[in-house]
Amino acid sequence: MTNVSPVSEMTARAAPRSSSPLVGEEGARAAKRRGKVRGNADGLTKRQLLPARTVARSRELRRNATDAEKMLWRLLRETVPGAKFRRQVPLGPYFADFCSHAARLVIEVDGGQHAEAVAQDAARTRFIEGEGYRVIRFWNSDVQDNPNGVMTVIRQYIDGAV
Repeated sequence: MTNVSPVSEMTARAAPRSSSPLVGEEGARAAKRRGKVRGNADGLTKRQLLPARTVARSRELRRNATDAEKMLWRLLRETVPGAKFRRQVPLGPYFADFCSHAARLVIEVDGGQHAEAVAQDAARTRFIEGEGYRVIRFWNSDVQDNPNGVMTVIRQYIDGAV
């Protein structure tokens, strides 16, 4: 029988600590232990992967929203807060006026300039639908003159009736 002091026994059991690993070097066990991890394998989120000018453009579009966009934003927040809409969301080369990732729904509010840009709007809609979203378009005048009708249509899309 050997006599081992409690201090030396603790020292023998303690594993040597290494410095923290670099991003992406944790391995599979660390990912399991940490649970859901934000970002890609390199630890970068989608926003961090966007070009800096994209984030700046989104901010600019939110600051310079039209009266109809401001009105719809207020209505969405008050009427359907569970849908969690975001404003001026970058989707590929485009910016969606309003987007609910959970409902996979994009809402576009179009002004008079869109009457001449039918081909561009069609291409934009095709791209966004190709990303798995449904697209609803309203004219500025619809949002301002008939907000209850607009919200009824939006609720139908969120509830899956359309």
